[in-house]
Amino acid sequence: MEPDYQDIQANKVVAALAYVVFFIPMLVARESRFAMYHANQGLVLFLGALVVNFVGTLIPIIGWFIIVPIGNLLILVLAIIGIINAIQGLAKPLPLIGSIQLFNKW
Repeated sequence: MEPDYQDIQANKVVAALAYVVFFIPMLVARESRFAMYHANQGLVLFLGALVVNFVGTLIPIIGWFIIVPIGNLLILVLAIIGIINAIQGLAKPLPLIGSIQLFNKW
């Protein structure tokens, strides 16, 4: 996916915010292919965090002390990578989850 240069420059901050609150680009920059790409990545990351925390809290001891902390650390690292990619103007998929598309706006 290659959005145009003007789209990238106008929506870098909105795209980066997608990793904090994934629906911000849906409200602010709905027509931006770049922002919507990062909104999809942010949504997948959010759903991954929900799964990690749900599964981790259901499994006693191992889940509480291994799955939840390591899973949340991985989610944090992926979010930082996504924010850096957005600020740099890259539409680069995140490792492990980057190929998942939940909505097809771009």
